[in-house]
Amino acid sequence: MFKNSIIPFKLPLLLLLGGITAFVSYQMWNLPLWSHLPLVFFVAFWGFIVIALADRYSNLPQNGRLLALSTLSGLLLGFGFPVSPLTPLMFIAFVPLLMVEKAIADNQAGVAKWEVFKYSYHAFVVWNIISTYWVANAASFAASFIAIWLNAAFMTIPFILFHVTRKVMPRNFMYIAFIANWMTWEYLHLRWEISWPWLTLGNSFAEYPSWVQWYEYTGVFGGSLWILLANVLIFSWIAKPKWQEKVGVNLLNGLKIGGLILLPIFLSLWRYSTYEEVGKDVEIVVVQPNYEPHYQKFSVSQFEVLDRFITLSKSQLTQNTAYLVFPETSFGRYDKDRLAKTEVIQKLQDLIDEYPKLKLVMGIDAYKIFKDDIPNSNSVRKQVDKKSGRVTHWEAYNAAIQLESGSRDIQFYKKGRFVPGAEIFPYSSILFFVEPIVDKLGGTVAGHGTQPLRTPFDSQTGKVGAAICYESIYGEFYAGYIRHGANAVFIVTNDGWWDDTPGYKQHIKFASLRAIETRRAIARSANTGTSAFLNQRGDILQATKYEEAIAIRGNIKFNEEMTFYVKWGDILGRIAIFTSILLLLNTFVKGKMGKD
Repeated sequence: MFKNSIIPFKLPLLLLLGGITAFVSYQMWNLPLWSHLPLVFFVAFWGFIVIALADRYSNLPQNGRLLALSTLSGLLLGFGFPVSPLTPLMFIAFVPLLMVEKAIADNQAGVAKWEVFKYSYHAFVVWNIISTYWVANAASFAASFIAIWLNAAFMTIPFILFHVTRKVMPRNFMYIAFIANWMTWEYLHLRWEISWPWLTLGNSFAEYPSWVQWYEYTGVFGGSLWILLANVLIFSWIAKPKWQEKVGVNLLNGLKIGGLILLPIFLSLWRYSTYEEVGKDVEIVVVQPNYEPHYQKFSVSQFEVLDRFITLSKSQLTQNTAYLVFPETSFGRYDKDRLAKTEVIQKLQDLIDEYPKLKLVMGIDAYKIFKDDIPNSNSVRKQVDKKSGRVTHWEAYNAAIQLESGSRDIQFYKKGRFVPGAEIFPYSSILFFVEPIVDKLGGTVAGHGTQPLRTPFDSQTGKVGAAICYESIYGEFYAGYIRHGANAVFIVTNDGWWDDTPGYKQHIKFASLRAIETRRAIARSANTGTSAFLNQRGDILQATKYEEAIAIRGNIKFNEEMTFYVKWGDILGRIAIFTSILLLLNTFVKGKMGKD
């Protein structure tokens, strides 16, 4: 039955992969924490599906070769992404997939959207598995499917649109559609409820922030453009048409590609070596309490947690300390309107009153009960008392607060970006029929209240933005803190949800890019994972270890200057949208004219 299969030893491979999938599933079912097991599960699971369908994957005569090329693209994208040190692979990662698309276009008389989808989807699933398998360790297993299989499907959209558009584009311009469509996709993916911008191409350079100091002008979209341009030029060089076959022309094209890749790096290294931080020194203490979030953090008494926080804090606090920073959801659940009266907050206020310059910034889990003026929002929840029938409307917040020495005023900030599946059920009013499945798989169907502006916390020392976990992935969103006056940013997070995997390492490396884009120093407090200070060049300083209960003290500079990126945001993304619209209109008009 498998005699003429394009996959050698197909039956033994299927038995092996099926056995691995079943065994790892059993292990995950019985283990409290999974660590790297989801990677093995997803690789075996997807490998089983692809090998089982390989012979029927396509009717094209080159099916086996095209499947191998699309796999290669997925592997290059995965191994070129942080925390792998092989970042230069990103400059060639799309080349095999572009070869697949060209082969399909050359073999098909018309548009072959379904063929392009199948091969590109496979490549993007491989990339998503390698880079983000760790999402399965979070509280919601459903979120891992959103992050991997659904996100891979979304990634095929710009590639398919490129395939459609190239049919009516001149040879020298057809790959502009690929670049513009991909960057448009990345831009739009930052701005809807199923947002998962972790794999934005420009994030690849988080492994080497000294290479992209020019992000202060372009943001991560500059990195995306750089990668896409390099891939297109290298592909064009490899797939050279007859007019390029002369040695001199090939050599010139090779030099151009080398210049495109190396020149931005050299300019960035020069900027990195000559950049001098701006602003005044401010002493900060960051606490990493180290509570395992799945089974420990929310079961331990809050007063036991408080004792650890206070003990760690006092080990580093001085009379010159201006800020003490605790991680995301350090305490809760508290009534927002009664925060100052809670015993934990009062004890923390007593602590900071011992230090005349001190402010405490920390994440909390809070809620608000509405008596009148109930907002018309999907995040408002309704609770009915079974005995009295009384209805209560309330709203939950993943929030940050600032307490200040000698003051009883509490500044309050509500998180504005949530992880799809784990923290928010996207488009719940439309996809209401999926709610039982999401709830069964461990996701959440309830939302959180938020606020429209990134308002920083204010004091005589300066203004600080409090970016809560996932918010630090969004460049233009994050820049909102600075546009509203923040002199520095504190990132409070709970990276222990992902266990000891690349997830928490990627997260802190992405913070380096935010520091460069805004030229704002960062104090980062993680429940566990990595806490650290980051300077305005994106260097990570005094990084803590995973599963380490510790407090660290350091000075960061409070800056008042605004970068080009802070002022203009993702302008390259907006240019890409405009270009994509023009190209799609051109395709539509020429298509109509062709039919007429």
